[in-house]
Amino acid sequence: MINTKVYSKDNLEVGEIQLSEDVFSVGIKPQLMHLAVRSHLAAVRSGTAEVKNRAKISGGGRKPWRQKGTGRARAGSGRSPLWRGGAITHGPQPRDYSFKINKKVRRLALKMALSSRLAQEKLKIVDDLDMPEVKTRQFVEMKGKLELKKPLIVTGKKYNNLELSARNVRGAQVVTHDSVNIYDILRHNELVMDKQAVEELQKRLS
Repeated sequence: MINTKVYSKDNLEVGEIQLSEDVFSVGIKPQLMHLAVRSHLAAVRSGTAEVKNRAKISGGGRKPWRQKGTGRARAGSGRSPLWRGGAITHGPQPRDYSFKINKKVRRLALKMALSSRLAQEKLKIVDDLDMPEVKTRQFVEMKGKLELKKPLIVTGKKYNNLELSARNVRGAQVVTHDSVNIYDILRHNELVMDKQAVEELQKRLS
């Protein structure tokens, strides 16, 4: 177990918490973390670009002119890709960009991301992150007291006031423990968690 300090929202030390070495002290393998990030980004890619091919475009059933005797090139359809208003050849079609990685690999990569933040001293644990009301100014003040710049805040349960107060603050993001992912952890400068989030993550990843 790793003993780590717990702070209040005023950045005062209020106690300690034990972190599991199976979750927060894992050896870092950059290539595995890179694979997990690629998998996450591919999964959220929309892949909805589409053009109409010969099968999907309307019209073109009638031959524009007879085969011979006009002096013009042969034409079988007014919806040929060669014509204005015609179909598109080899254009993009809706597709799924995601690719599968094993669940154990994904969990291990998440442990590595958490371990890297602890090793870099960019992990801060706060006893309580709830806010009494929706006030962006109060969130900015709390962020300043905790000496945070662009934090990812992970909570043990959903706090609507906290999420609404943080959504207009550039660089800050609030997620619950069950929706945190490796990409969000790595793209933020700091990781902030409340005690309940730590306990839930350790229970899920141990």
